[in-house]
Amino acid sequence: MKKSVYNIVTERIIEKLEQGTIPWKKPWNAYPAVNWVTQKPYRGINQLLLGSGEYATWNQVKKAGGSVKKGAKSEMVTFFKMLEVEKGNEIETIPMLRYYRVFNIKDCERIEPKQKVETFEHDPIEEAERLVQNYTGCPEVVFGGGRASYAPGRDIIKMPERERFYTAAEYYSTLFHEMVHSTGHAGRLNRDGIEKYAAFGSERYSKEELVAEIGASMLCGVTGIGNTIDNSVAYIQGWLGALKADSRLIVSAASQAQKAADYILGQE
Repeated sequence: MKKSVYNIVTERIIEKLEQGTIPWKKPWNAYPAVNWVTQKPYRGINQLLLGSGEYATWNQVKKAGGSVKKGAKSEMVTFFKMLEVEKGNEIETIPMLRYYRVFNIKDCERIEPKQKVETFEHDPIEEAERLVQNYTGCPEVVFGGGRASYAPGRDIIKMPERERFYTAAEYYSTLFHEMVHSTGHAGRLNRDGIEKYAAFGSERYSKEELVAEIGASMLCGVTGIGNTIDNSVAYIQGWLGALKADSRLIVSAASQAQKAADYILGQE
């Protein structure tokens, strides 16, 4: 029965891929990183460095009558400062990369966020909760921030808070995606996409994303979650595009995804 679920999910993915492009939607409410004082979004790479939330410098927090909680860690914000340099008889202006440190407002006391972030209430899906609890040796799941990811070096899963997700089904689908990534750790299935360096957008990275999303779809099928397939297919389409839409990769990735799902389920 388990194998037929895997087959059905793979067939549905392939069928929907053949129907055309589906737009991908981030399944949680992610607002950009902004300066707490000005409420202006940070630009460029700073959005990746910070994640979502409101940030302020130590002096900005102090000036507002607040304080930084003991043990809170600062984050780095980069910017370019233009410097004038003499070269012969000419003056050249060159950009110099600089940075300063900021703190997330949630790590501060006596000051409050200015943004009102919409959250959603969900009832746990019993079968999905049971699957998560039964994943032997599951990495620690850390909640907070605006990104979902698996960190192999620390062997932890990072997730946005559950209430940030639009539906319970999308919450579990995203968590399953990161759990499948975690099976690639050297102490588990030792998959190349996790254990060998894979630059973002590279072939190895793209293939690992296919494995994770197909594996998540399989686990959704096992737990009776069926309304995330379109978004999963849209995500898969994006990575297939990076791999020049080689349809054979779906079958290959599905095979590895099945191994990952079996590992999480505790089955050979």
